[in-house]
Amino acid sequence: MKKFWIAVVLIAVFIVVTFVAIPRKKVLYIYNWEEYIPDEVIKSFEEKYNCKVIYDSFASNEEMYAKIKAGGGGYDIVFPSGDHVSIMKKEGLLLKLDLSKIPNFKYLDKNILEKTTYDPNHEYSVPYMMGSTGICVSKKFVKNYEHSWSIFLDTKLKGKMTLLDDMREVFGGALKYLGYSVNTTNPKEIEEAKQLILKWRENIVKFDASSYANGIVNGEYWVVHGYGEDIFQRIPEGSEDDFDFFIPKEGGTLWIDNMVILKDAKHVDLAYKFINHILEPKNAALIADFLALPSPNVEARKYTTEEPIYTIEDLKNCEFINDIGEAIELYNKAWQEIIM
Repeated sequence: MKKFWIAVVLIAVFIVVTFVAIPRKKVLYIYNWEEYIPDEVIKSFEEKYNCKVIYDSFASNEEMYAKIKAGGGGYDIVFPSGDHVSIMKKEGLLLKLDLSKIPNFKYLDKNILEKTTYDPNHEYSVPYMMGSTGICVSKKFVKNYEHSWSIFLDTKLKGKMTLLDDMREVFGGALKYLGYSVNTTNPKEIEEAKQLILKWRENIVKFDASSYANGIVNGEYWVVHGYGEDIFQRIPEGSEDDFDFFIPKEGGTLWIDNMVILKDAKHVDLAYKFINHILEPKNAALIADFLALPSPNVEARKYTTEEPIYTIEDLKNCEFINDIGEAIELYNKAWQEIIM
Protein backbone atom coordinates (compact mmCIF):
# COMPACT_ATOMS: atom_id res chain seq x y z
CA MET A 1 0.00 0.00 0.00
CA LYS A 2 2.89 2.29 0.85
CA LYS A 3 4.41 1.71 -2.60
CA PHE A 4 1.07 2.63 -4.15
CA TRP A 5 0.98 6.01 -2.42
CA ILE A 6 4.61 6.67 -3.30
CA ALA A 7 3.75 6.01 -6.95
CA VAL A 8 0.77 8.37 -6.77
CA VAL A 9 2.93 11.10 -5.27
CA LEU A 10 5.62 10.62 -7.93
CA ILE A 11 3.03 10.82 -10.71
CA ALA A 12 1.58 13.98 -9.19
CA VAL A 13 5.02 15.55 -8.93
CA PHE A 14 5.76 14.59 -12.54
CA ILE A 15 2.54 16.23 -13.72
CA VAL A 16 3.24 19.43 -11.77
CA VAL A 17 6.86 19.63 -12.96
CA THR A 18 5.82 18.99 -16.55
CA PHE A 19 3.10 21.64 -16.37
CA VAL A 20 5.52 24.20 -14.97
CA ALA A 21 8.36 23.28 -17.33
CA ILE A 22 6.29 23.67 -20.51
CA PRO A 23 5.63 27.38 -21.01
CA ARG A 24 2.04 28.30 -21.73
CA LYS A 25 1.47 30.33 -24.88
CA LYS A 26 0.68 33.98 -24.32
CA VAL A 27 -2.68 35.10 -25.67
CA LEU A 28 -3.39 38.43 -27.37
CA TYR A 29 -7.02 39.55 -27.46
CA ILE A 30 -8.00 41.67 -30.48
CA TYR A 31 -11.30 43.42 -31.25
CA ASN A 32 -11.49 44.52 -34.89
CA TRP A 33 -13.85 45.09 -37.78
CA GLU A 34 -15.18 41.98 -39.53
CA GLU A 35 -12.79 40.33 -42.01
CA TYR A 36 -10.25 43.15 -41.80
CA ILE A 37 -6.94 41.24 -41.60
CA PRO A 38 -5.88 38.27 -43.76
CA ASP A 39 -5.38 35.06 -41.77
CA GLU A 40 -1.80 34.70 -42.97
CA VAL A 41 -0.77 37.92 -41.19
CA ILE A 42 -2.30 36.68 -37.93
CA LYS A 43 -0.68 33.24 -38.31
CA SER A 44 2.76 34.65 -39.06
CA PHE A 45 2.54 36.74 -35.89
CA GLU A 46 1.52 33.70 -33.82
CA GLU A 47 4.44 31.70 -35.22
CA LYS A 48 6.97 34.49 -34.79
CA TYR A 49 6.10 35.13 -31.14
CA ASN A 50 4.86 31.65 -30.13
CA CYS A 51 1.50 33.05 -29.04
CA LYS A 52 -2.21 32.74 -29.73
CA VAL A 53 -4.44 35.51 -31.08
CA ILE A 54 -8.10 35.59 -30.08
CA TYR A 55 -9.87 37.71 -32.69
CA ASP A 56 -13.39 39.04 -32.15
CA SER A 57 -15.16 41.39 -34.58
CA PHE A 58 -17.67 44.21 -34.54
CA ALA A 59 -19.83 45.80 -37.24
CA SER A 60 -19.82 49.45 -36.13
CA ASN A 61 -17.89 51.87 -33.94
CA GLU A 62 -20.96 52.26 -31.75
CA GLU A 63 -21.13 48.50 -31.12
CA MET A 64 -17.44 48.39 -30.26
CA TYR A 65 -17.55 51.43 -27.98
CA ALA A 66 -20.59 50.22 -26.05
CA LYS A 67 -18.87 46.90 -25.30
CA ILE A 68 -15.56 48.47 -24.27
CA LYS A 69 -17.28 51.16 -22.19
CA ALA A 70 -19.23 48.45 -20.35
CA GLY A 71 -15.95 46.69 -19.52
CA GLY A 72 -16.59 43.67 -21.72
CA GLY A 73 -14.22 41.48 -23.67
CA GLY A 74 -10.88 41.80 -21.89
CA TYR A 75 -9.28 42.99 -25.13
CA ASP A 76 -5.72 44.25 -25.57
CA ILE A 77 -5.96 45.92 -28.99
CA VAL A 78 -9.00 47.58 -30.57
CA PHE A 79 -9.39 49.17 -34.04
CA PRO A 80 -11.58 52.32 -33.69
CA SER A 81 -12.09 54.98 -36.33
CA GLY A 82 -10.70 58.44 -35.70
CA ASP A 83 -13.71 60.02 -34.01
CA HIS A 84 -13.91 57.12 -31.57
CA VAL A 85 -10.20 57.38 -30.81
CA SER A 86 -10.98 60.90 -29.61
CA ILE A 87 -13.97 59.73 -27.59
CA MET A 88 -12.13 56.81 -26.00
CA LYS A 89 -9.13 59.01 -25.23
CA LYS A 90 -11.36 61.49 -23.37
CA GLU A 91 -12.97 58.61 -21.47
CA GLY A 92 -9.55 57.42 -20.27
CA LEU A 93 -9.92 54.05 -22.00
CA LEU A 94 -6.63 54.14 -23.94
CA LEU A 95 -3.01 53.52 -23.03
CA LYS A 96 -0.57 56.30 -23.88
CA LEU A 97 1.80 54.80 -26.43
CA ASP A 98 5.58 54.54 -26.42
CA LEU A 99 6.33 54.85 -30.14
CA SER A 100 9.92 53.68 -29.57
CA LYS A 101 8.37 50.22 -29.20
CA ILE A 102 6.85 50.52 -32.68
CA PRO A 103 9.89 51.17 -34.92
CA ASN A 104 7.91 50.42 -38.10
CA PHE A 105 5.83 53.53 -37.41
CA LYS A 106 8.42 55.31 -39.58
CA TYR A 107 6.89 53.76 -42.72
CA LEU A 108 3.53 55.56 -42.38
CA ASP A 109 2.77 58.28 -44.93
CA LYS A 110 3.47 61.68 -43.33
CA ASN A 111 0.69 63.31 -45.39
CA ILE A 112 -1.80 60.90 -43.85
CA LEU A 113 -0.37 61.32 -40.37
CA GLU A 114 -1.02 65.06 -40.70
CA LYS A 115 -4.73 64.31 -41.10
CA THR A 116 -5.08 62.58 -37.74
CA THR A 117 -6.51 65.63 -35.97
CA TYR A 118 -8.20 63.33 -33.45
CA ASP A 119 -4.74 62.36 -32.11
CA PRO A 120 -2.28 64.77 -33.75
CA ASN A 121 0.82 63.60 -31.91
CA HIS A 122 -0.05 59.88 -32.18
CA GLU A 123 0.04 59.51 -28.42
CA TYR A 124 -2.78 56.95 -28.33
CA SER A 125 -3.30 55.58 -31.83
CA VAL A 126 -1.51 54.22 -34.89
CA PRO A 127 -3.23 54.43 -38.31
CA TYR A 128 -4.14 51.06 -39.82
CA MET A 129 -6.09 51.79 -43.03
CA MET A 130 -7.67 54.82 -44.66
CA GLY A 131 -10.64 55.08 -46.99
CA SER A 132 -14.30 55.82 -47.41
CA THR A 133 -17.62 54.10 -47.56
CA GLY A 134 -19.36 54.28 -50.90
CA ILE A 135 -22.11 52.80 -53.03
CA CYS A 136 -21.98 49.55 -54.97
CA VAL A 137 -24.33 48.84 -57.86
CA SER A 138 -24.96 45.46 -59.47
CA LYS A 139 -24.79 46.27 -63.17
CA LYS A 140 -26.63 43.07 -63.99
CA PHE A 141 -29.82 44.65 -62.62
CA VAL A 142 -29.27 48.42 -62.73
CA LYS A 143 -28.33 50.11 -65.99
CA ASN A 144 -28.88 53.85 -65.77
CA TYR A 145 -27.78 55.75 -62.67
CA GLU A 146 -25.62 58.61 -61.51
CA HIS A 147 -22.64 58.30 -59.21
CA SER A 148 -24.67 60.13 -56.61
CA TRP A 149 -26.47 59.69 -53.31
CA SER A 150 -29.63 60.44 -55.31
CA ILE A 151 -29.78 56.76 -56.26
CA PHE A 152 -31.53 56.11 -52.94
CA LEU A 153 -34.41 58.34 -54.10
CA ASP A 154 -35.05 56.13 -57.16
CA THR A 155 -38.41 54.45 -56.51
CA LYS A 156 -37.74 51.92 -59.32
CA LEU A 157 -35.13 50.36 -57.03
CA LYS A 158 -37.42 50.20 -53.99
CA GLY A 159 -36.93 47.03 -51.97
CA LYS A 160 -33.56 46.30 -53.58
CA MET A 161 -31.30 48.70 -51.69
CA THR A 162 -29.65 48.93 -48.26
CA LEU A 163 -27.94 51.64 -46.24
CA LEU A 164 -25.36 51.03 -43.54
CA ASP A 165 -26.60 50.59 -40.01
CA ASP A 166 -24.19 53.32 -38.94
CA MET A 167 -25.51 56.68 -37.80
CA ARG A 168 -22.58 58.93 -38.72
CA GLU A 169 -22.00 57.21 -42.07
CA VAL A 170 -25.62 57.57 -43.18
CA PHE A 171 -25.91 61.13 -41.91
CA GLY A 172 -22.57 61.88 -43.53
CA GLY A 173 -23.92 60.87 -46.92
CA ALA A 174 -27.11 62.85 -46.50
CA LEU A 175 -25.29 65.96 -45.30
CA LYS A 176 -22.79 65.88 -48.18
CA TYR A 177 -25.67 65.45 -50.66
CA LEU A 178 -27.27 68.57 -49.18
CA GLY A 179 -23.99 70.48 -49.37
CA TYR A 180 -23.26 70.47 -45.63
CA SER A 181 -20.36 69.25 -43.51
CA VAL A 182 -20.50 65.72 -42.14
CA ASN A 183 -19.60 67.30 -38.79
CA THR A 184 -22.25 70.00 -38.69
CA THR A 185 -23.74 70.86 -35.32
CA ASN A 186 -26.44 73.06 -36.84
CA PRO A 187 -29.83 71.63 -35.74
CA LYS A 188 -31.52 72.87 -38.93
CA GLU A 189 -29.03 71.07 -41.18
CA ILE A 190 -29.28 67.88 -39.13
CA GLU A 191 -33.08 68.05 -39.40
CA GLU A 192 -32.86 68.47 -43.18
CA ALA A 193 -30.58 65.44 -43.35
CA LYS A 194 -33.01 63.45 -41.21
CA GLN A 195 -35.88 64.24 -43.56
CA LEU A 196 -33.78 63.16 -46.55
CA ILE A 197 -32.83 59.89 -44.85
CA LEU A 198 -36.50 59.25 -44.10
CA LYS A 199 -37.15 59.52 -47.86
CA TRP A 200 -34.28 57.12 -48.50
CA ARG A 201 -35.72 54.74 -45.91
CA GLU A 202 -38.91 54.41 -47.97
CA ASN A 203 -36.87 52.75 -50.74
CA ILE A 204 -34.43 50.58 -48.82
CA VAL A 205 -34.93 47.08 -47.44
CA LYS A 206 -33.13 47.90 -44.20
CA PHE A 207 -30.19 49.55 -42.50
CA ASP A 208 -27.57 46.81 -42.61
CA ALA A 209 -23.91 46.60 -41.62
CA SER A 210 -23.37 42.84 -41.81
CA SER A 211 -25.16 41.14 -44.72
CA TYR A 212 -25.14 43.78 -47.47
CA ALA A 213 -21.97 42.43 -49.12
CA ASN A 214 -23.28 38.89 -49.49
CA GLY A 215 -26.65 40.34 -50.46
CA ILE A 216 -25.43 42.29 -53.48
CA VAL A 217 -23.13 39.50 -54.63
CA ASN A 218 -25.93 36.90 -54.60
CA GLY A 219 -28.46 39.26 -56.23
CA GLU A 220 -30.70 39.81 -53.22
CA TYR A 221 -29.83 43.54 -53.29
CA TRP A 222 -29.01 45.66 -56.31
CA VAL A 223 -27.61 48.77 -54.61
CA VAL A 224 -25.83 48.87 -51.26
CA HIS A 225 -24.07 51.47 -49.15
CA GLY A 226 -20.99 50.05 -47.51
CA TYR A 227 -17.32 49.21 -47.62
CA GLY A 228 -15.96 48.22 -51.02
CA GLU A 229 -13.40 45.91 -49.44
CA ASP A 230 -16.17 43.86 -47.83
CA ILE A 231 -17.95 43.45 -51.14
CA PHE A 232 -15.03 42.67 -53.43
CA GLN A 233 -13.71 39.97 -51.11
CA ARG A 234 -16.93 38.05 -51.84
CA ILE A 235 -17.24 38.58 -55.58
CA PRO A 236 -16.34 35.40 -57.52
CA GLU A 237 -13.16 35.73 -59.55
CA GLY A 238 -13.97 36.96 -63.04
CA SER A 239 -17.22 38.66 -62.03
CA GLU A 240 -15.72 41.94 -60.79
CA ASP A 241 -16.93 43.87 -63.86
CA ASP A 242 -20.54 43.12 -62.92
CA PHE A 243 -20.23 45.50 -59.97
CA ASP A 244 -19.59 49.24 -59.86
CA PHE A 245 -18.30 50.64 -56.58
CA PHE A 246 -18.03 54.42 -56.43
CA ILE A 247 -17.55 57.34 -54.09
CA PRO A 248 -20.56 59.64 -54.75
CA LYS A 249 -19.74 62.83 -56.62
CA GLU A 250 -21.05 64.92 -53.71
CA GLY A 251 -18.49 63.25 -51.45
CA GLY A 252 -18.98 61.33 -48.24
CA THR A 253 -17.19 60.37 -45.11
CA LEU A 254 -13.49 59.77 -44.81
CA TRP A 255 -12.14 57.37 -42.23
CA ILE A 256 -8.90 56.29 -40.71
CA ASP A 257 -9.13 53.12 -38.68
CA ASN A 258 -6.52 52.87 -35.97
CA MET A 259 -4.79 50.43 -33.67
CA VAL A 260 -5.03 51.35 -29.99
CA ILE A 261 -4.03 49.55 -26.80
CA LEU A 262 -6.62 49.63 -24.05
CA LYS A 263 -5.54 51.10 -20.75
CA ASP A 264 -6.42 47.92 -18.87
CA ALA A 265 -4.76 45.59 -21.44
CA LYS A 266 -3.14 42.54 -19.84
CA HIS A 267 -0.63 41.83 -22.63
CA VAL A 268 0.88 45.23 -23.44
CA ASP A 269 4.29 44.02 -24.66
CA LEU A 270 2.67 41.56 -27.05
CA ALA A 271 0.30 44.29 -28.22
CA TYR A 272 3.22 46.53 -29.16
CA LYS A 273 4.78 43.64 -31.09
CA PHE A 274 1.51 43.07 -32.96
CA ILE A 275 1.19 46.71 -34.02
CA ASN A 276 4.78 46.69 -35.23
CA HIS A 277 4.12 43.42 -37.09
CA ILE A 278 1.16 45.01 -38.91
CA LEU A 279 3.35 47.94 -39.98
CA GLU A 280 6.09 45.68 -41.38
CA PRO A 281 5.92 46.65 -45.10
CA LYS A 282 5.32 43.20 -46.56
CA ASN A 283 2.57 42.51 -44.02
CA ALA A 284 1.02 45.93 -44.69
CA ALA A 285 1.10 45.11 -48.42
CA LEU A 286 -0.71 41.81 -47.82
CA ILE A 287 -3.39 43.70 -45.89
CA ALA A 288 -3.79 46.35 -48.61
CA ASP A 289 -4.10 43.66 -51.30
CA PHE A 290 -6.55 41.67 -49.18
CA LEU A 291 -8.78 44.73 -48.73
CA ALA A 292 -8.09 46.22 -52.19
CA LEU A 293 -7.44 49.59 -50.53
CA PRO A 294 -4.61 52.11 -50.91
CA SER A 295 -2.04 51.58 -48.17
CA PRO A 296 -1.06 54.35 -45.72
CA ASN A 297 2.30 52.55 -45.44
CA VAL A 298 4.67 54.14 -47.97
CA GLU A 299 7.13 51.24 -48.03
CA ALA A 300 4.31 48.71 -48.41
CA ARG A 301 3.27 50.26 -51.73
CA LYS A 302 6.40 48.72 -53.26
CA TYR A 303 5.05 45.23 -52.52
CA THR A 304 1.34 45.52 -53.36
CA THR A 305 0.16 43.51 -56.36
CA GLU A 306 -3.58 44.31 -56.53
CA GLU A 307 -5.29 47.37 -58.01
CA PRO A 308 -7.18 49.19 -55.21
CA ILE A 309 -10.95 49.70 -55.49
CA TYR A 310 -10.38 53.45 -55.36
CA THR A 311 -7.42 55.78 -55.06
CA ILE A 312 -6.60 58.53 -52.59
CA GLU A 313 -7.51 61.00 -55.38
CA ASP A 314 -11.06 59.57 -55.42
CA LEU A 315 -11.45 60.74 -51.83
CA LYS A 316 -10.94 64.44 -52.59
CA ASN A 317 -14.57 65.43 -51.80
CA CYS A 318 -14.76 63.31 -48.67
CA GLU A 319 -14.53 64.60 -45.11
CA PHE A 320 -13.30 63.08 -41.87
CA ILE A 321 -15.85 62.21 -39.22
CA ASN A 322 -14.82 64.14 -36.12
CA ASP A 323 -15.80 63.84 -32.49
CA ILE A 324 -18.43 66.59 -32.15
CA GLY A 325 -18.80 66.34 -28.39
CA GLU A 326 -22.21 66.92 -26.83
CA ALA A 327 -23.71 67.79 -30.22
CA ILE A 328 -23.76 64.07 -30.94
CA GLU A 329 -27.03 63.98 -29.01
CA LEU A 330 -28.67 65.87 -31.89
CA TYR A 331 -27.69 63.00 -34.16
CA ASN A 332 -28.67 60.31 -31.66
CA LYS A 333 -32.16 61.78 -31.28
CA ALA A 334 -32.63 62.13 -35.04
CA TRP A 335 -31.30 58.61 -35.67
CA GLN A 336 -33.72 57.08 -33.18
CA GLU A 337 -36.57 58.84 -34.99
CA ILE A 338 -35.34 57.35 -38.27
CA ILE A 339 -34.92 53.73 -37.16
CA MET A 340 -37.92 53.48 -34.80
